[in-house]
Amino acid sequence: MTTRTAVASRTAPEVPAHTRRGTGEPVLLITGSGGSARSWDAYQVPALVRAGYQTVTFDNRGSGPGPTGPFGLDDLVEDAARLIEALGPAPCRVVGLSLGAIVAQELALRRPELVRQAVFMATRGRTDAMRRAMVTAEIEQSRGAPSVSDAHRGVLRAMQNLSQSTLADDSRAQDWIALMEGPLDTGDGYRYQLESTLIPDRLRDYAGITVPCAVIAFGDDLVTPPHLGREVADAVEGCRYVEIAHCGHYGHLEDPGAVNDALTAFFAGHPE
Repeated sequence: MTTRTAVASRTAPEVPAHTRRGTGEPVLLITGSGGSARSWDAYQVPALVRAGYQTVTFDNRGSGPGPTGPFGLDDLVEDAARLIEALGPAPCRVVGLSLGAIVAQELALRRPELVRQAVFMATRGRTDAMRRAMVTAEIEQSRGAPSVSDAHRGVLRAMQNLSQSTLADDSRAQDWIALMEGPLDTGDGYRYQLESTLIPDRLRDYAGITVPCAVIAFGDDLVTPPHLGREVADAVEGCRYVEIAHCGHYGHLEDPGAVNDALTAFFAGHPE
């Protein structure tokens, strides 16, 4: 069963438009910077629905319809909290990827009563020098820095976000590069999302997270290397750490079977 809901009120804050699939306990899926809610549809949504969960997907503020800014991380966290409250009795399971993982971490810390379990994929708890340089460069590009060709952009995106194991397969590499040749998002919303990832060192604060958590890192991730995810797992008492080899930043699409197995195993292992 698929239900699409857009909730707005003149007197109450707006609840993000969202899509529900399945009929079990809800799992909220939060995507990364510039990502679309549709990115979960091919692999994670079907697997979680088969496992008996109801998936809830939505576009972050700045992507798709809805408020475009200015906004920051606090607003993204509040959007997720508002959506969980609108779904019905809390708490809810939460899965976040990249920016979505940072949102999920802050949500678990600030509003633990809303989170039953949380999974942080391709995540970090601080902005190191390399991540700051990467994000700053992307922000400058979104502001109209000299553009590159679609073909060049596709190659750069593939090299940045995919494993060399994937790119070594000629047919898969060609498909991925073609997929990534689309134009760069230069809207304000995307820039605000990028800026939201420039977090201070939050690792000491994350020691205050008390809900059951897991980190899923991808062995070949250049955007958010595994050691940064390991830091988050080490900061949260009892946090499970899973590292999936031969995957880049888009590991949930490169090896969806391994990612889905890790998600459902973690959820089943912490039913309460």
